[in-house]
Amino acid sequence: MKTGFLIILTLALGALAANYLLADNGYVLINFRGYAIEMSVPVLALLLILTYLAVRIVVRTWNAPRRLGEMAARRKARKAGDRIVRGYIEMGEGNFARGEKLLTQGVRNSETPLLNYLAAARAAQAQGDHSRRDNWLKMAYDQEPRAAASVLLTQAELQLANKEFEHARATLNKALEMTPHNQQALRLKAELCLANDDWDELQQLLPRLSKKGYVHADLLDNWYVLTWCALLSAASDDPERVRNLWKQLPRHLRENPSLISSRIRALIAEGKMDEAEASIRKALKREWSEELILLYAKLEAADLATLLRRAEAWLQQRPEDAALLLTAGRLCMRNELWGKARSYFESSIAIRPSPEAWNELGQLLIRMKQGDAASIAFQKGLTLSYGATDVPRITAKMSDSE
Repeated sequence: MKTGFLIILTLALGALAANYLLADNGYVLINFRGYAIEMSVPVLALLLILTYLAVRIVVRTWNAPRRLGEMAARRKARKAGDRIVRGYIEMGEGNFARGEKLLTQGVRNSETPLLNYLAAARAAQAQGDHSRRDNWLKMAYDQEPRAAASVLLTQAELQLANKEFEHARATLNKALEMTPHNQQALRLKAELCLANDDWDELQQLLPRLSKKGYVHADLLDNWYVLTWCALLSAASDDPERVRNLWKQLPRHLRENPSLISSRIRALIAEGKMDEAEASIRKALKREWSEELILLYAKLEAADLATLLRRAEAWLQQRPEDAALLLTAGRLCMRNELWGKARSYFESSIAIRPSPEAWNELGQLLIRMKQGDAASIAFQKGLTLSYGATDVPRITAKMSDSE
């Protein structure tokens, strides 16, 4: 603007100087309806420049109110943006009351009022005010009805975090009615099912989540394992249900030790000991699992000696495996090999003491009619089980009556 004004001023001064300095500065005659105007060329140029300046001044004066309004609006928007940034900073530092105030102060001047209201709702929940939280969410919906699904998902997320499970379920159902394939809604619904141990519904949700790839593969696999372990356990008395569940399981998870354990427990409950034993050995060849080796001792087989021989063969490769020593001891107990069982139990305890090993040793010592030693074993097992420094022994003190 300043540069343009200087150019015009220079031209005007040049025209004026030319009028006086040039010997022949030109001649202009304007004749309009009987009126004649005579002037030199420099004077005409000067008049044109002055006319241009006058028009510019009039135009700027005419637009001044609008320009002032725009400047005021930009100033308000800039201040609102500064408040939003400060509000998020306050929330990040844990000052939720201050953050909420900054986010909602002058929110109508903000370029993102929806985000302000949603953030304010989070701040209100962090302060434990659920009524104010819901009020901010309602204002967010009123501000931008097209973002209804986003508002509902935020509300469901906050309700879920606050363990308002029934309200969260109703909110998510409403969101899924609006957008049936919304992956965030499906994910939150899955988290709700996990919180409520609703495995049947989660079973239906997981395939839908896996198709879109919205949930990280590791997390999705973990949800599958938790769900199918619970379902297989609940269906242990229904062989057909167990088989159907196993077929529905993604192939790459059929080698998961926890899932294999759940399936083997179902096979044991069904009485299919040979299939269970073969499944354990196959799984252990692929990946050693303490959970599976402990299940091995629970197998009911006609030839218990064979089970023991296989366990002792594994011991040659893993002589310091506490779980395997415990299993070998239990199999010796079932084969009535008391001395051998005691040796295995004591070796397991020496490597890694556990309540289970102490309990097995106590049960064995009772069979061997060593009551005091059994009492000590049970005491140490209880001490480990309850995490106490020591569990006092109950003694009977006999005294003569006076």
